[in-house]
Amino acid sequence: MKYILGIDVGSTTCKYILTDSEGNILDKAYERHSTKTAEKVLEFLKRLEDRFGVEKGNTRIYFTGSGATIISQLVGGRFIQEVVAVSTAVEKLHPNVRFVSEIGGEDMKTVFIREGEDGNKNKNVYMQNACAGGTGTFIEKIARKLGVPQEKLSQMGYRGYTLHKVSSKCGIFAETDVNTLVKAGVPVEEIMASLFEAVVYQNLAQLTKGSTPLPEVLLLGGPNLFFKGLQEAWRIHLQRIWKEKGIGDFTDEEMQKLVYVPENSLFYGALGCVFSALEEKEGGVYQGLDRLLWWVNEGQHEQKLKEGKKPLVSSFEEYKQIKETYTPKRKPYTKPTPKRVFIGCDFGSTTAKAVVLDEEKDVVESFYTLSKGNPIEDAKVIFKEIREKLGNVEVLGLGVTGYGKDLLKDVLGADVAIVETVAHATAGLFFFPDADCICDVGGVDVKIMILRNRTVSDFRLNSQCSSGNGAFLQGVAERFGIPLEEIGDRAFSAKAMPNFSMGCGVFLQSDIVNQQRKGWQAEEILAGLCSVLPLNVWVYAGNINNLAQVGTKFILQGGTHKNLAVVKAQVDFIKQKVPNAQIYVHPYSGEAGAIGAALIAMEEYQKTGKSRFKGFDAIERIEYKTTTGEETVCRWCPMECKRTFVDVYTGEGEGRYWSKVPLEKGWIRLIVNNACPKGLVEDQEELKIVKEKMERIKDEFPNVGLFVKKEAFKTRKVYA
Repeated sequence: MKYILGIDVGSTTCKYILTDSEGNILDKAYERHSTKTAEKVLEFLKRLEDRFGVEKGNTRIYFTGSGATIISQLVGGRFIQEVVAVSTAVEKLHPNVRFVSEIGGEDMKTVFIREGEDGNKNKNVYMQNACAGGTGTFIEKIARKLGVPQEKLSQMGYRGYTLHKVSSKCGIFAETDVNTLVKAGVPVEEIMASLFEAVVYQNLAQLTKGSTPLPEVLLLGGPNLFFKGLQEAWRIHLQRIWKEKGIGDFTDEEMQKLVYVPENSLFYGALGCVFSALEEKEGGVYQGLDRLLWWVNEGQHEQKLKEGKKPLVSSFEEYKQIKETYTPKRKPYTKPTPKRVFIGCDFGSTTAKAVVLDEEKDVVESFYTLSKGNPIEDAKVIFKEIREKLGNVEVLGLGVTGYGKDLLKDVLGADVAIVETVAHATAGLFFFPDADCICDVGGVDVKIMILRNRTVSDFRLNSQCSSGNGAFLQGVAERFGIPLEEIGDRAFSAKAMPNFSMGCGVFLQSDIVNQQRKGWQAEEILAGLCSVLPLNVWVYAGNINNLAQVGTKFILQGGTHKNLAVVKAQVDFIKQKVPNAQIYVHPYSGEAGAIGAALIAMEEYQKTGKSRFKGFDAIERIEYKTTTGEETVCRWCPMECKRTFVDVYTGEGEGRYWSKVPLEKGWIRLIVNNACPKGLVEDQEELKIVKEKMERIKDEFPNVGLFVKKEAFKTRKVYA
């Protein structure tokens, strides 16, 4: 045979290595396939046929990877399980390596290599592919959420940063932890360092099964190669473990040589295919492109029609009707720009929204922006936009809601900080007073509010699982390279869609990988996810099995309902359960929480006639700093939460000269990341100050009732 070709079809990328019959590398490539695995392999093979003369009968072709099973059969290739392929390459190229970590796009593998008494090497392999937590896709998703560009992410470090607790077992809980850190104003660099810590901890705690990795250690896969901070985290953890276990006290320079990323680290699966072919001498003879071409052009589509579901819309006319009926209808503001306004802000997990109302409760302007990962910075950006659009208007009242409300209430001088369910219910009832149910699907949560007589009689809130929320859908689309605003149209373009099971977002993620292996492409997978979303919203997250009992008038709001494909799926699901249902999309679906906050701020102004709003200039000048360390640890109970102190300059603070982290006059301190209310008090010193203040207030405003009670019922001596 003239050539040997190893192809690794992974969950997010395809790689190949072409060698001559002796195993000398002639060509290699590493490219994202955007769910089009068969098409990408076809592109590779055509390229190699043109450039090197690869043809039927002159090449042995071996495949590995999660997406290679079907494709390998179509071209006469031989399939090698990916762990076997990687282990073969490591054993051939690195005889001294005793531990391998390979982190891929959507899975992680560890390999222990031990030498037996007979001189043979034994391999123990552990793999995780059911959850995307800790994989390359997950790291990139969090980085996008925090607004970190790819080139900056690759250079972000681990050494020297304050670390925070981030869940290492589940990608969804890890994302919740990241949201908490974002709310606390923790710097992006510290969050990413904490994420690298969680990834390495996940590997060492879960994928070693109690065994200790021994030197030398090989780091494979894209994340281990591209992320400098991840390499640092591996070296620091293993350096500490080896010292504790008595394996060796190695210097930083020695660790560089003992824990390393080799040349061609992205291609070890493909290299393993080549080495397997060299060992086996025969088999896997390339049979040409005919059957693969048939699969790409016809076969996979026929298979999809048999296995899949009907598309979201059956015709262009139905698509047009959906757009006309459910595209939110907003009234333009035609009055002159008002001089006095009320502002409502919703600082959510993935977006920041603001709405300006005039004194007649009409929406003057709305603002909607992706969160930059820091509520204080989000607030500065959004108030700057308001000022640029409306000028120096007088703000009669400010209401805040969302994940960032507690942090920002005093910083901005908000008059009210409103629980999200109340804010969203207020906005829904303002536009639809006779609504029976408001379904709000946000970035990382789902809120279902059941209404009776214009009040919330019951509500369901799910913020612990990503199944059914917008961030999950957005994360999948971003992985496929599809912008947020195109998700709906791409989903509508699918001619069929795969069946997805209702339930946990982790298993849904695994289901997506399985559907990719079968050839389902990005737009079809997105259509399937939109289709299953109502089941996850109403049944799995909301635990509502009898929708007819809820009522007949349903309001859809929340940023996820800006996606008309999701709206179409919701309409189909609700009408299947409640045939006479009336379904409306809130005209400000993404900004509903902000509208509710503004309306409640207006009610507060009507009671008090004044506002605490600090003004546009003060917000623009906000300075803040965060501290997390040994001095911020809470000592009130054995939990010892590692709190974060967020110090903001307002010009009005008393300062904290007595604190372990002193604060000058003019600054205020917000304490976050505490597990219970006790943690809001810094330490014993602050408790003394609080008690002294309470005693002074008691002296200034004595409790007359208590005084009378003591005097009236005082025991008196009776003298004979």
